[in-house]
Amino acid sequence: MKRDYPDRPFVGVGVVVLKGDHVLLIRRKKPPRMDEWSLPGGAQDLGENIRDAAVREVREETGIEIQNLQLLDVVDFIDRDDKQDVRHHYSLIDFSAEYASGEAKGNDDAIEAKWVPFNDLERYNLWQKTIEIIRKAKSDHNSASLHA
Repeated sequence: MKRDYPDRPFVGVGVVVLKGDHVLLIRRKKPPRMDEWSLPGGAQDLGENIRDAAVREVREETGIEIQNLQLLDVVDFIDRDDKQDVRHHYSLIDFSAEYASGEAKGNDDAIEAKWVPFNDLERYNLWQKTIEIIRKAKSDHNSASLHA
């Protein structure tokens, strides 16, 4: 099924990968939001469970292996054209995870991948929902660390 002007929403995943005081970001190679910074992630494949999709997308786009995958939130991305027709529609299942291994580099659908300090996020012109998801992941992670 085509991704532009679809007949139904696509299921996608996004992953907030944490490493100390840094989060993993990618610069997108394809629409929507082409050439913009975002979380690693993408569409779920037919027959693939959503957690496997999250792990696969991070690996494919960044070369990073993750651990401790946790559900964060579900967000709708609906992009409309000038006539208000739906150009893109994704139901995004967002996870947080911790860095396990690998060196960040852009692969597959990512032009670039890099570790970004939490204090520098505003420099990357992120979608507001992405910033909210990153903050939630950081807060949840800090809370879990305090109770460990």
